[in-house]
Amino acid sequence: MSDEIKKNNYSADSIQALEGMEHVRMRPSMYIGDVGVRGLHHLVYEVVDNSIDEAMGGWCDTISVTINEDGSVTVEDNGRGIPVDMHKKEGVSALEVVMTKIGAGGKFDKDSYKVSGGLHGVGVSVVNALSERMKSTVFREGKIYEQEYERGKAMYPVKTVGDTEKRGTRQTFYPDHKIFQQTLEFSYDTLSARMRELSFLNKGITITFTDKREILEDGNPRAETFFSNEGLKEYIRYLDGNREPLIAGVISMENEKGEVPVEVALIYNTSYSENIFSYVNNINTHEGGTHLQGFRSGLTRTLKKYADASGLLDKLKFEITGDDFREGLTAIISVKVAEPQFEGQTKTKLGNREVVSPVSQAVGEMLENYLEENPNDARTIVQKVILAAQARHAAKKAREMVQRKTVMGGGGLPGKLSDCSEQDPAKCEIYLVEGDSAGGTAKQGRDRAFQAILPLRGKILNVEKAMHHKVFENEEIRNIFTAFGVTIGTAEDSKALNLEKLRYHKIIIMCDADVDGSHIATLILTFFFRFMRELIEEGHVYIAAPPLYLVKKGNKKEYAWNDVQRDQANERMGGGANIQRYKGLGEMNAEQLWETTMDPGARTLRQVSIESLAEADRIFSMLMGDEVPPRREFIEKNAVYANIDA
Repeated sequence: MSDEIKKNNYSADSIQALEGMEHVRMRPSMYIGDVGVRGLHHLVYEVVDNSIDEAMGGWCDTISVTINEDGSVTVEDNGRGIPVDMHKKEGVSALEVVMTKIGAGGKFDKDSYKVSGGLHGVGVSVVNALSERMKSTVFREGKIYEQEYERGKAMYPVKTVGDTEKRGTRQTFYPDHKIFQQTLEFSYDTLSARMRELSFLNKGITITFTDKREILEDGNPRAETFFSNEGLKEYIRYLDGNREPLIAGVISMENEKGEVPVEVALIYNTSYSENIFSYVNNINTHEGGTHLQGFRSGLTRTLKKYADASGLLDKLKFEITGDDFREGLTAIISVKVAEPQFEGQTKTKLGNREVVSPVSQAVGEMLENYLEENPNDARTIVQKVILAAQARHAAKKAREMVQRKTVMGGGGLPGKLSDCSEQDPAKCEIYLVEGDSAGGTAKQGRDRAFQAILPLRGKILNVEKAMHHKVFENEEIRNIFTAFGVTIGTAEDSKALNLEKLRYHKIIIMCDADVDGSHIATLILTFFFRFMRELIEEGHVYIAAPPLYLVKKGNKKEYAWNDVQRDQANERMGGGANIQRYKGLGEMNAEQLWETTMDPGARTLRQVSIESLAEADRIFSMLMGDEVPPRREFIEKNAVYANIDA
């Protein structure tokens, strides 16, 4: 058999079973990260990854993802269809092997897939193991094949159920409530963001996403179709749509160096933050790795060489660093690696050394050509780099000043901070409270043993539009840093925070339940996202949920957090209750604030998490930027979650 025929002969022999799947149900977090919201959504990604792998191999161009009315999810593609013939070694259909054996799949046969995503290849069998029920339908060679499973075990052998002209695979799964005890509710926004991301990373593929749980006014379910013609160039324009561009167009390239396909797109804007997103085989590598290292070295080397030759750096009194070349940069790097080695359990850092040079070389060549062909843009970029270097120098001095004051002040805690007596950070929490008045009430209402209060005066600085030294010179921001006890990092390196010194493991933002309060909370979150992202990633940041109403009648009283709860409370009291609308935290007395918002036994806290760095970056730049229309559109679309006063 010739090599070419062998490569295209995707059959039972291409499927290799590596090991059993008995302990997936016992140790699910080893396979999907956790059994909370993130792990639940990971099930969908794993099934979609199989379809994307077919697309990357050129076998499929259409994928549909549907959340069904009953909470199950269906993923269908028009690929080759999973092989159904008998697997020689296992003695059952190859489909059953793929669905019920850990690590079974064409991904382990180099002739079937050149590269693939997925969770170390464990993929769809793990989804099956963690599902109450699952059904596989295969359209292949003119026939429809079917098999169903209960918690990973086949209910019957693969059977033929009809004829078809279609080809592809359809998977429907029902997550197991015994595993996912926190929630079985899929988030439309989370899945929609991932499908959009996948369409940008794999241009030419149509991905439709439908949510049958939500029927719109026209009688159809909520749905979106994602398709990208230009891939990463379009992705950059989408991410940077709310920022002011510094140069006319997106700089991009697609290349293959040393058997590593490299795709890069970047643009410079007038902001002061660096936003680089990296992917390996469609997996978002949050912690970067060797491909990011290659990108940075190629960018710095090429731009520095051009800047030196331009003579524009001659009057600068200090050395330019790599950070200066990346200020105001938004970039996406996507590489395909045949055998990726990921560091850490979360698989978010690429370790393959052989990737550094191809990426660095490809980026260098792309930039050299662009700078030569666009001298005006090149000059604008170098001038931005010089400004960044000067600002970095000023920011370094401002940071050192804050650190020095902290050291000189013998602990240097801000005077406004009312600290707690507990010394163990794991037991301590700090409330960032809007205004001195509410701060005073919170101080009276708190449990002094483990709750600290830091009042913030007015709206803190919008870091999205401020130069870095201005951020460190801002008194409210300095107070936050010194109260937390962490080192002041940079926007590029929030890892410099030194979290071991963090004095409180719960950081709670407590603002009024109105538009101003929401704005202040967003300003604080923007600051955390840009300068203290590690706090969010490690799960330390929460938002308090103060009630909107107090419903009273005689000796009865109930708090309500929305209009529905208010009306229900009034009904329970037989109607005619006295309803007080809290316009702010200051309208509550200390006892009321404690029992509704600060008592760990009764309060509601919303933990802040980042599902997608790229999407979070886009939303913060839109909410805190200069463009009003996209902000208004976002608020109107999400108004169901916001409380807006007339």
